[in-house]
Amino acid sequence: MSQASHQISGSVESILFRNEENGYTVLSIRPVAERQGDTRRITVVGKCATVWIGEELTAEGTWTEDPRFGRQFKAETITCVAPTSKEGIRRFLAGGLIRGIGPKLAEAIVNRFGTDTIHILDHRPDRLREVPGLGRKKCTEIRKSWSEQRQSHDVMIYLQSQGIGTAMAARIWRRYGADAIAIVKRNPYRLAEEVRGIGFLTADRIALQMGIAKDSELRAEAGLLHCLNTAAEDNGHVYLKQSELFLATNEALDIPIERLAEALTADAERGVVTLEEDRVYLAEHFKDEVQIAFRLTQLLKARTLFKPIQADKAVAWAEAKMGISLASAQWRALMMALENKVSVITGGPGVGKTTIIKALASVYAFRKLRVFLAAPTGRAAKRMTESTGFPATTLHRLLKYQPQTGHFLYTAENRFQGDIFILDESSMLDASLTRSFLNALPDHAVLIFVGDTDQLPSVGAGNVLSDMITSGVIPCAHLTTIFRQDASGLIVRNAHHVNQGEAFEKPAPGAESDFYFMEAQDPQKMQEMLLKMMTQRIPAKFGFDPLHDVQVLTPMRRGELGTDRLNALVQQQMNPSGETIWRGSTPFRKNDRVMQIANNYDKDVFNGDIGIVAQVDEAERSLTVCFDGRYVNYEADALDELTLAYATSIHKSQGSEYPAVIILLHTHHFKLLRKNLLYTAITRGKKLVVVIGSSKAVWITLHADAELKRQTTLAHRLQLNMTNA
Repeated sequence: MSQASHQISGSVESILFRNEENGYTVLSIRPVAERQGDTRRITVVGKCATVWIGEELTAEGTWTEDPRFGRQFKAETITCVAPTSKEGIRRFLAGGLIRGIGPKLAEAIVNRFGTDTIHILDHRPDRLREVPGLGRKKCTEIRKSWSEQRQSHDVMIYLQSQGIGTAMAARIWRRYGADAIAIVKRNPYRLAEEVRGIGFLTADRIALQMGIAKDSELRAEAGLLHCLNTAAEDNGHVYLKQSELFLATNEALDIPIERLAEALTADAERGVVTLEEDRVYLAEHFKDEVQIAFRLTQLLKARTLFKPIQADKAVAWAEAKMGISLASAQWRALMMALENKVSVITGGPGVGKTTIIKALASVYAFRKLRVFLAAPTGRAAKRMTESTGFPATTLHRLLKYQPQTGHFLYTAENRFQGDIFILDESSMLDASLTRSFLNALPDHAVLIFVGDTDQLPSVGAGNVLSDMITSGVIPCAHLTTIFRQDASGLIVRNAHHVNQGEAFEKPAPGAESDFYFMEAQDPQKMQEMLLKMMTQRIPAKFGFDPLHDVQVLTPMRRGELGTDRLNALVQQQMNPSGETIWRGSTPFRKNDRVMQIANNYDKDVFNGDIGIVAQVDEAERSLTVCFDGRYVNYEADALDELTLAYATSIHKSQGSEYPAVIILLHTHHFKLLRKNLLYTAITRGKKLVVVIGSSKAVWITLHADAELKRQTTLAHRLQLNMTNA
C-alpha cells in the first residue's frame, strides 16, 4: 500500500549534502509553522535545481524512517523561492552567496529595508547607499554579484527543467552567462560543440524535448557532425565517404537521406565540413592532414643552418662516448637519421630505439646545436629523460599553451628557436597535435620521429606515424633485432610473440619469471585473483608498492571487468575510508590514484596524467592532486576531469610504463580483442606482467581479423606533394 503524499514548507537552515552531478540534496529546514521556542528541524532528501541557505521551500513527498539517520522527508518535488521573512532574508544574505555581504552587513541591510530587501536589490540597488557605512564601490560590488546570482539561479532552474543535470547546467552558465537560455532555445546543438562534457545525444534529447522536429534541418546538420565526430573518436577516421556518413546518420537518427544531403550542403557552406571527391571531413581534420603534408614537404626541401655532419665519424664518436658497440641495424638507423632532415625510426620493445635517441642527442649537443626531446604524454617524456639523460618534455608544454588567448605560444608566426627535434612514442601522435607542432618548427630544423607502429594508434583522429612510413616519402629505419639486456626475460619475448600471432612463452613450473599467465574463466573469479595479486602476492613476492607500482589494465570501461567496476573494487580494498568527495557515484579520498581525462592547459595537466590525491576538503568539495611532485587543486566543478586510476584502459596507458602491470583479458571484451591491444598492454610492464584471463580470449586476440584500418589521406597527400615538388 503506497503512502499518502504530504506537503511541508520551511526555510533552509543548512545544506548537509549535495551531489552537483544530479542535484541530489540533503537539507535541514526550519518549518514555517514552528512555535515559539521550538528548535525542531526537518531533514529533507530529494533532487532540486539550485538551493541557497535562507531560501524558503515547499516540498511534496512522504515521510520515511532511515535506519541510520532517523525520520526524514523524502521529497518527490522541491520548489525554492526567495525568503519573505526578515530573519530568512538576513540568513539568506549572510550565507556567503553574495560577494561583499557578510553576517554583519546582512543584518544592517535588513534592518534598513526589512521585508522589502529582495525587491530593493532587484529593482532599486542604488538605495543600498542608504545603509550606514556602505560606500559606492561596495554597493557596486554587491549589485553586480546579486545580479549574477539571480541570473544564474534563473538559468539553472530553466536548464534543469529541460533535464540538464546540475553540474552540466553550471558549465553551460559559465560558458554563456545570461545568454544561456536564449542560446539553448535557439540552437541546443551548440551545447555539443561548445560546452565540455555535453555530447550530441544530450543536446539532441534537450532539442527534442523542446519540440524541435526529428527531421529538422537543424537536427540533420548537427547529426552529420555527430557521426563524423563519432567516427573520429571511436575509430580514428579522418573522413567518411558520403554514403557511409548518410547511412550512419540515417540509422542513428532516422533522418531521411534527402534531408541529410541538404544538410551536408549547408554544413559545407558554413565551413564546418570539407568535401573532397566522395569524402567528407570535419573541416579541422581536413586542414590537419593538408597542413601536415605541406609542412613535412617544406622541411624535407629546406636546408639546415648548420654545417652538415659527417655521419660515419659521428656514429663512431657516439659509440666511443657511450662506451658501446652498435649492431649493424642500429648503425644504419643512426646514419640515416644523421643524413636526413626528416626521418622515422620504428621497432618494438628492446630493439635499441632509446640507444639511438641518446646517441643522436649526444652528437648534436656536442656540436652546440639546440636539441629538444619531446613525447605526447608526461609519463613518456619522463621515461625519455630517465633513459637518455637529456631533458624531455611533453609536446603540449613545448608548444606553451596560453590560457589568455586559448592558443599555443609557438605557431607558424612564432616558431621554436631550436635546431634538432626528437619525438618519442610517435605512434600516439594524432593529426591535430602533429599539425600544431609542425607549424611551430623552423624550416631549418632536423626532425626525427621514433615510435612503434605495432602499438595501438593515437586516441585522436589520424594515423600519422604509419601514414608517414606508408607514403615512402620519409626515410625510415625499421629495427627488428632485440638488443635489450632483459631480452632473456619473457616480457619482451612475449610482446614480440603476440605481434607475430604466436602463443605466450610460459616460465618453467616453479621458475622465477617476469611474465605470468593465470587461467580464469569467470569474471568474479578474475576480480578475486586481481585483488589478491595486487594487494598481497605481488607486494610480498616482488616488493612492489600496490599504490605506486602496480597498474591494472583492461580493454573496456564498462562491465564487470571494466575500469569503473575494477576501480571501485580496488579502492574498497586499498582505500575504503577517510574524508570523501563524491562526483556522481565515484568517491575520491586522500591517497587515491587518479587520472586526468581531459587536457587542462590552465592547470598544465593533460589527458592521461596520473597522480595521487594529496588532500581532500569535504567542506569546500575540493581536492589537491600530486602529479610527479607538482600539486594541482581541483574545485567542485572540475572534478569531472578526474577518474580513479587503480585500473585504466589499455588505450589510456599508451606512452606510460609501470614497474608491474596486471592485464585482464576475457571473451566479454570480444569486440576489442586485437593483437595491437594486447601488445600495447604487455609493453607497458617494465619488470613484471601478469595476464589474468581465459585461454580462449588469448586465442581470439592472436587470431582476430586485422585491426580496423583508419580512413586517412595523409600518405596520399605526402606522395602527391613530393611528386609535384
